[in-house]
Amino acid sequence: MPQLKTPLRIAILTISDTRTVENDTSGQFLVDALQTSGHVLADRALVQDDIYKQRAVVSQWIARDDIHAVISTGGTGFTGRDSTPEALSVLFDKTVDGFGELFRQLSFNEIGTSTIQSRAIAGFANRTVIFCLPGSTGACRTGWQQIIESQLDSTYRPCNFVGHLTGTM
Repeated sequence: MPQLKTPLRIAILTISDTRTVENDTSGQFLVDALQTSGHVLADRALVQDDIYKQRAVVSQWIARDDIHAVISTGGTGFTGRDSTPEALSVLFDKTVDGFGELFRQLSFNEIGTSTIQSRAIAGFANRTVIFCLPGSTGACRTGWQQIIESQLDSTYRPCNFVGHLTGTM
């Protein structure tokens, strides 16, 4: 009998000083992608690129028992306001070092050496996985399609994150 995919509840956070929900193509891509994959949008927010506003939203989400994953988009570059890694990495109980490494490797094939300006990171906090992606829709597509989607798929082998998120490991 084939194993059934476990739907997860995922929250999407857009970090931007200029975007609105109406023109947030990156956040909307992630919402559409997770729903197409059979997951549920648990919550969605858009906050300014401010360390404490980001931490406040994500802290509330990781405290909730009904959110398995958080995906943020934006704030991972080097401009003066980019602060997502500093804001969210302090919440991690464990880092997923391979995520940023693999993201930059895959991104290199698309944008060349400009990928070194990406500070994409991931980690676990209170049995919730947090993925921090750059703000471009292309970067969100790369991160989702080539890494995140399979790691949030309970049928993906040899391993995935679902057991860690649902307490079945």
